[in-house]
Amino acid sequence: MSGHHTYTNEFLNGKRLLGDQPADAFIAQAFKDAGLKKDLQLWLSGAAGYSRLTEQFPGVAFINEANCLPAWASPRLMKIGAAFFARHAETIMTLLGLLSLPYCYTAANGAMVLYLSERMRNETSKRLHETAVFVWEIMAPGAFAGDGNGFTEILKVRLMHAAVRYYTLQSGKWDDAWGFPINQEDMAGTNLSFSLIVIRGLRLMGFTVSEADQEAYIHLWNVIGYLSGLQEDLIPTTSKMAQLLDHTINARQFCVSEHGRRLTQTLTTHIVSVNEGKATAKEILGLMRYLLGADVADILGIDAPVLPAYKLTLLRTINLFKGFKPEKDPQTAYSRAYSEFKKQKTA
Repeated sequence: MSGHHTYTNEFLNGKRLLGDQPADAFIAQAFKDAGLKKDLQLWLSGAAGYSRLTEQFPGVAFINEANCLPAWASPRLMKIGAAFFARHAETIMTLLGLLSLPYCYTAANGAMVLYLSERMRNETSKRLHETAVFVWEIMAPGAFAGDGNGFTEILKVRLMHAAVRYYTLQSGKWDDAWGFPINQEDMAGTNLSFSLIVIRGLRLMGFTVSEADQEAYIHLWNVIGYLSGLQEDLIPTTSKMAQLLDHTINARQFCVSEHGRRLTQTLTTHIVSVNEGKATAKEILGLMRYLLGADVADILGIDAPVLPAYKLTLLRTINLFKGFKPEKDPQTAYSRAYSEFKKQKTA
């Protein structure tokens, strides 16, 4: 696997014009036939009897290969990455809402897709729940083993992204100046916000993350990115390259936008309502501001005083001590955390 060491503007400008060609071509074809379209929608919604997409669409290369790991995937690193998730699952899931998603909204052109599709605004809790379940499923120990659920979950998201591109371009509301909807650069940025940025968040919260765990977790997400249709020259092979790519996309794409702020507003309102009784709006927004950093928080209009130092110290100390707890078996830790998640109210 070859990484692209210089993420130049020219290189990334080219990536903004590209979607996910095999999936896009397949959706364009399938949507021409009402019967096929209905079959595909049933499969995507997880309807019974629609488990094997390869049987319905034989001969479609990327669907036939959907269960194949890339040649460079390391099962050992993937296993360590999944164990790392299991150990920190609860905090990582919290960070997705407080850090990863708002981080994505800062990329104004990319966030436009979410804004136009309206589901993020009108069905916030449902969308966030779907995203969370997706992460839980692909982070399961053995998600990519023979009978694992990881491949299917990723293929669903890949096809849904292609469907969103299709409808967005048909809608007449899309401006080509924003790039292609859900383009390669935006996909790369999203992948980093779920991997590198999460690790950054854990460290800010006071957890100790070893270089080995960081490498493994990013590797696991690299595999997920690849299976989701991300091109290999946008998959950083080292943590250093991941940071360089994040920094470059940030410099190119992060800016104030009305829709980015409205998406953030919807998200924070949801997080505050779900955590009623556990933390005040001021505390939640203060924590977000701390995690995102002042620059990104300002772009998103997160206007809150940073959490008082003593609260941050307390939080970090608690999490530091959590890191010293004896290691539970990853499968047990994962199952326990996932069943706790399932009990939460999604309203």
